[in-house]
Amino acid sequence: MLLRLVPEFELRRDVVPWLAAQGWAAALDTSENSSALYVVNVERNGKIIYTWKGSQRNTHIGLYDLQTKQNEHLYTFEKDLHIISCSVNNERTLLAVSFHQYTEDETASQLLQSVSKYLTLLIEIHPINNVRVLKAVDSCVRVQFLYPVEDRNASTESRLLLVSEDKYIEQFDIRVVAEEEHKVVIQKSGQLPRAKVADDLVWAQWDMMEQRLFYIVPKESKSTLRCVQFYPDENFNSILESHLDISVNDTQLKLVNFGYDYCQDQDVASKSLNLQVFTSKAGGLCVCCSLACDTPDEIMYSIYFLHKDYYVAAYLPGQFLHLLNIQHPDLLCHSLFLTGEDARIDTLQNCSIQSPLVSTVLDCEAGSLYTVSISDSTLLQLLQKSKRDSERLAALHCALLYFQHTEDLEMQIIRWISENLSTCHSFDPIQEFIVASLYCRMCPETQNLDKLLPYTSLLDWIGVVPGVICATDIIPLPVLEFQNSKGFWEKLNSNLESVKYAEPQLHYHNNVLRREWRNLSEEREERRTTAYLRNIFENAKKVLSHLDTWDSEARLVPLFEEEDYQQQLLMGLMVAQLKDHLMRHLQYVGKKKIDQIVLDYVANLLNLIHRIMKEVWRRYQLHSCVFCFDERGSAGEFAVFHIMSRILEAANGMCMPLPPGFHTLHLGLGVRCLPLHTLLHYIDIGVLQLTETCVRKLLKDLDDNEQNEKLKLSIVMRLPEALGQKVRQFWNHPINANLIAQKYVKLLLENLGSRQCSRSIPERFSVPVEFLPLNYLTSMLTEIENQGVHPYEKQDHVNARFVEEVALKHTMTLLGLKYL
Repeated sequence: MLLRLVPEFELRRDVVPWLAAQGWAAALDTSENSSALYVVNVERNGKIIYTWKGSQRNTHIGLYDLQTKQNEHLYTFEKDLHIISCSVNNERTLLAVSFHQYTEDETASQLLQSVSKYLTLLIEIHPINNVRVLKAVDSCVRVQFLYPVEDRNASTESRLLLVSEDKYIEQFDIRVVAEEEHKVVIQKSGQLPRAKVADDLVWAQWDMMEQRLFYIVPKESKSTLRCVQFYPDENFNSILESHLDISVNDTQLKLVNFGYDYCQDQDVASKSLNLQVFTSKAGGLCVCCSLACDTPDEIMYSIYFLHKDYYVAAYLPGQFLHLLNIQHPDLLCHSLFLTGEDARIDTLQNCSIQSPLVSTVLDCEAGSLYTVSISDSTLLQLLQKSKRDSERLAALHCALLYFQHTEDLEMQIIRWISENLSTCHSFDPIQEFIVASLYCRMCPETQNLDKLLPYTSLLDWIGVVPGVICATDIIPLPVLEFQNSKGFWEKLNSNLESVKYAEPQLHYHNNVLRREWRNLSEEREERRTTAYLRNIFENAKKVLSHLDTWDSEARLVPLFEEEDYQQQLLMGLMVAQLKDHLMRHLQYVGKKKIDQIVLDYVANLLNLIHRIMKEVWRRYQLHSCVFCFDERGSAGEFAVFHIMSRILEAANGMCMPLPPGFHTLHLGLGVRCLPLHTLLHYIDIGVLQLTETCVRKLLKDLDDNEQNEKLKLSIVMRLPEALGQKVRQFWNHPINANLIAQKYVKLLLENLGSRQCSRSIPERFSVPVEFLPLNYLTSMLTEIENQGVHPYEKQDHVNARFVEEVALKHTMTLLGLKYL
């Protein structure tokens, strides 16, 4: 099962044995007689209120504490009552109870008496003392005490919400006084003060953890969602209002998280609005609503206010489980849509469920409270066995976003990526792994950073999800009415403001980076010393010094910490442009913090690529000998070479820098694994890049047999001029000397331009050469050198004399003569 449900509370397990030990003859088989023992409410501190019938058909109320795992008896009615709603205050001194006055076995004549059907009582239970009638009406009433902050001392005042079936909510203020022997009684001051909270509502939800009341008022074709926030030491304020395109005029009142009436709620469910609000501490709020559909085989539901809630699970037992990534609703492929066996949750077989606490599910009919989490093992199985790109992509993002820095999970994902490089057609798994991992690592650091960093490599999604039709509409943003509010409302307001004033494309893109990198890469050598470029390379140095210290295992992958102009240029440019991007939108954060965020981002990027290589290296059991050229590569080395090629392709596609030494190692594996013509083709098309470290080692370590000579010559012929000047000297071979001499003459003559020689006959060399064309050439070259034109200044042995000797050796070789 994708959703893991762990039972935190079960009536049969946690209550029935206690009842038996206390001597209360409860109906132990709750499945056959659900009215005998059932849950009626879950309070803010995790205390669960339940009721049961005694041997004399008395009605008892008990409480189970999730923290202490202890049961407590609260009150007994000497009658057989059907309790509809019940709540206890934070100090456990007052109990509010709403019940039906008559039971099913009473006669019809009794029901015709002019007595109210429903009674709501306020009872002193510390110790048991007075009882006060709050309501005696013919409509059902739900009760709920407000709870102060958890660390607050015992209060002399309690506040109680009454929710009437007549579609209004009011608050009672109850003051108590402490008497002798810790007795607490209600002040006898006549009527309890009360205040109207809401009226004309058709739906209401109580947020127990955050003490918020959401409710909906019908307004012609649309409905208005409102929220009232209750404060520990103040009254209450209406704080949110938003219009929803939902028709609710003909629905019956539906109450969410106001306790559970096992008889009435089943009847109301089919005639009322199926809607629930979810919030997150990060300032996220979303409204999930199931809409009526004319087609029997179709199910319609909507989600409003998409702000940082990450995942919402929509579940219909026996039909489907949709795990919606509503942080990024623009791409359908980021959500998991499961049907059949994949969507099955054995422990939830009916629809009588509520979510009273964060990440919990209360199965009201069974009397069980579960904590809900995503199963990492099931998620990985889904990633591995899925045949559709949309499911693979959604599972990959869910694993990274939900489980974040779990090393074992990360290792398994990397293994899956290495095995499925060619099976994903709609996205690049390496790109998605790197971008999504960076997003998950960086965004918790700073508020609103999630709106500025890229979270996917995809620009759009043209695929379909079988059986699902999804439409995204822009809705009016909710209106918030508060002043100097902290916590959730402040964060929600910040989220809404950023959406309201956001640029069309707020997430960072690499288009400008790619263009600037190409332009600077083509700059001439003498223009690379500008202040701008010096700053760019200073950025790169900071990134490299910011890399995590690689552990001993890191040396498993023989990366070389070497100079790589192109990659350092790209690192520095990414730092500069990402910093500019964040400075535009996070001005309140400060330059120093943004500098740190950017360095962390680029350094984490390089570390992630190294992490992939390390896992692949370990999987194929490679070691440092892969950088020797005296033998051919193994099948494992060829597999790693292929994966490195895909890493390079992914990095080029996203314009991301690579760790120092990546190209050297890649080229080394290519030399060992590829036939010569394929190797040269990869070099020519830019898949393999010639690096000084690798070419120097190749020229020095390989002997000059016929095959190696051909390889060396092919490599030397392809070297860029600047690199060729550095490494050709390490190949002591006539062919190489001939190439050096030719390059030297060509460069001297090109640099000469239109200048003329001032002397026709230079000084003679120690060894006379009676070959007039060669004499003339060497004389001319010497004259040019005397004028200060010297292209190989760092190689003192390359001069006119060197050219003359190479020419003689080459001529003698062609004539088959021995050179003395």
